[in-house]
Amino acid sequence: MARLVKCAFCGNEILPGTGLMYIKVDGSVMWFCSRKCYKNMLVLNRKATKLKWTKVAKR
Repeated sequence: MARLVKCAFCGNEILPGTGLMYIKVDGSVMWFCSRKCYKNMLVLNRKATKLKWTKVAKR
């Protein structure tokens, strides 16, 4: 049975077979639900708590 993983940026659950898996140089794995989350975290260096559309900010 496949497991659900959470997006490293927004906190949404990612269905099996979808999303992006990013592996850092140190071997840690980060899952992203979309290219939007990937770009905001790694390219633009934004914090999820400051963006209204993330689950982290809604808490």
